[in-house]
Amino acid sequence: MKDKKNRVGETMPWQHPKSPKEDPEADKLIENLMAGDTYKIALEDMKFMNSYEARGVRLELDYLKAELVMHRLGIEHTIAVFGSARTVEYKTAKKHLSKIEKELDKDPSNQVARSKLNTAQRMLEKSVYYDDARKFGSLVGASGKGADDCRVTIVTGGGPGIMEAANRGAFDVGAKSIGLNINLPLEQFPNPYITPELCFQFHYFAIRKLHFLNRAKALVVYPGGFGTFDELFEILTLVQTRKTLPIPVVLISKYYWNRAINFEFLREEGVIGYSDLDIFTIVDNADEAWKFIIQWYEKKGEPLFNHQRE
Repeated sequence: MKDKKNRVGETMPWQHPKSPKEDPEADKLIENLMAGDTYKIALEDMKFMNSYEARGVRLELDYLKAELVMHRLGIEHTIAVFGSARTVEYKTAKKHLSKIEKELDKDPSNQVARSKLNTAQRMLEKSVYYDDARKFGSLVGASGKGADDCRVTIVTGGGPGIMEAANRGAFDVGAKSIGLNINLPLEQFPNPYITPELCFQFHYFAIRKLHFLNRAKALVVYPGGFGTFDELFEILTLVQTRKTLPIPVVLISKYYWNRAINFEFLREEGVIGYSDLDIFTIVDNADEAWKFIIQWYEKKGEPLFNHQRE
């Protein structure tokens, strides 16, 4: 171990280990001490940082990193877009359908392929939602004054499908957009259309949800599955229980949502209040969704922002 000299050429007592001349075992004992986990600085001790007891610290860090970046980049408000990660653009859905059709042509009795064919046909139909989400992203992105106008910014879960489409729409018009990815056992790659400095990855779903709603001025929900339902009902519950102020919650596709969830049945059964049906609205496309959001704020006398370019 080499001694380090201070500015006047002298070493301080703590700057050098005990001399082996005093104790031949000193070097070995000191090396053993310094190699132990307890000697590591807390942030460098991954065993400690990943421990159950340090979860509170990890939660704080998971929140703080993205919060500081968004504050620094001037992200004032967001519009969150949710929907199925399985929804793909038309050309991709068509290619997948053709592949399965060829499999069935070779083996018409293949029941697995027949089942896949039905799913592929439905996904081809749902590709219209990819196009529509992309348009919605472009509507929001084009509503500002340029690429650096982050007063209202698209935010998605950062993955494929509807998330990709909304980020892509903002990308198409040169606007910034946010992707809040999540660390999963089966790795989720971020879609390529997120603004690089606004592409985050979270460990905790709870912190990710907090960031979805922290600056949210509206929530737009396309057809989706478990994850989409989870995010939708999270905000419906928060507004219903008045844990958060009301914001426009827009479900896109009357065909899908009126079949997927019988909201009227819930009201008739008394498990939700009559006024709870006013927490959200269902429309059919991006234009209607964007118009509803703008008008929602104008009716409140609180314009979302000056959405006309100067």
